Amino acid sequence: MEYFKDISRIAYEGPQSTNPFAFKYYHPEEKVQGKTMEEHLRFSVAYWHTFVENGSDPFGAGTMERPWDGYTGMDLAKARVEAAFEFFEKLGVPYFCFHDVDIAPEGNTLRETNRNLDTIVGMIKEYMKDSNTKLLWNTANNFTHPRFIHGAATSNNADVFAYTAAKVKKGLEIGKELGGENYVFWGGREGYETLLNTDMKQELDNLARFFHMVVNYAEEIGYEGQFLIEPKPKEPMKHLYDFDVATGYAFLQNYGLTDHFKFNIEANHATLAGHTFEHELHYARIHNILGSVDANQGDLLLGWDTDEFPSDLYSSVLAMYEILKNGGLGKGGLNFDAKVRRGSFKPEDLFHAHISGMDTYAAGLKVASRLLDDGVLEDITAERYSSYGEGIGADIVNNRTDIHKLEEHILDTGSIEHQSGRLEKIRSILNQYLLTEFSR
Repeated sequence: MEYFKDISRIAYEGPQSTNPFAFKYYHPEEKVQGKTMEEHLRFSVAYWHTFVENGSDPFGAGTMERPWDGYTGMDLAKARVEAAFEFFEKLGVPYFCFHDVDIAPEGNTLRETNRNLDTIVGMIKEYMKDSNTKLLWNTANNFTHPRFIHGAATSNNADVFAYTAAKVKKGLEIGKELGGENYVFWGGREGYETLLNTDMKQELDNLARFFHMVVNYAEEIGYEGQFLIEPKPKEPMKHLYDFDVATGYAFLQNYGLTDHFKFNIEANHATLAGHTFEHELHYARIHNILGSVDANQGDLLLGWDTDEFPSDLYSSVLAMYEILKNGGLGKGGLNFDAKVRRGSFKPEDLFHAHISGMDTYAAGLKVASRLLDDGVLEDITAERYSSYGEGIGADIVNNRTDIHKLEEHILDTGSIEHQSGRLEKIRSILNQYLLTEFSR
């Protein structure tokens, strides 16, 4: 069955094209910084938002019209696989991602759930044989079912801890079978509502025990994917243990796990934490823990995770600037953890959304590349910190001084001369690069 009958493979037609089913800036074979756009961007489709999301919200029922809506149970799961690989092929995307419950329904027991997964994983494996689309990452949904009401690996209930571990064990086996390049941990329920009934120390210790078990099992079965932690500050829990990259990194350091994990950074989660997206990418980059990206954006007027498709060019430029400075994303990619708006309910809207997001990041890649080639921001930053290149500044960074010598240096100094930060000028330069790119 063909699910998207009226849509052909999406091609690059350039900025002047008025075809809504064509790329304007994403040209997969075009080379930037010595690699093709496809190699740089490593786009991925999120199975949950694209093939499972029904458009419901806390105030209304689902609105999405999907060609597979007439199916239920395992028949629905199989239809979604068929639709997914048709979508991947027509969009020309190299990767996809999923949670376990996205691809197969849960049974009454974990054993029954695993049987359902085995059936659908076998089907996906067959489709992958004839497809250019690979698995960027998979993960276990340890947050939706009521069993996770008090957490997963941080639950006060030991049976829930065991259930969580068993689901992830199966997830690693699936990841290995399908050749997944990463495995993601999103701890949506790993946190607490109040300290009045919470033993935070035990919960954090248990979370670390869980991660060590996972590392050990991956080694046992020869799983070679990269482990990624995806931080989020709030929602659904009030206080989450992986609030942002810095908090997650501190946890890894404290429990001896830094050699085994990097971070999957989501733009919308960054802004919910009170950071810019580029802040989180930058922090991860300078600590060598930038692994992958969930490419979306939030609505800054709303205080929850809206998961909108990315269209902010300013943000995409700064994000790609950090990614290029990181030397790329390695095994990671740009996964569209994004959903069409509730009013965009037609199947073709799925294509429009992904085309827009892919064009946004392709444009960001090109502008970021030019900024790096011209050394614009590096020159500005180097000048701003030039006092550390000579004299007492050079002694400080080269550990050739101490607190006594610093006191001696500064005691008789009168006024200290500063230079302007020139932030407005810098933003103007960035705007100039953006506008120049789009006027070509």
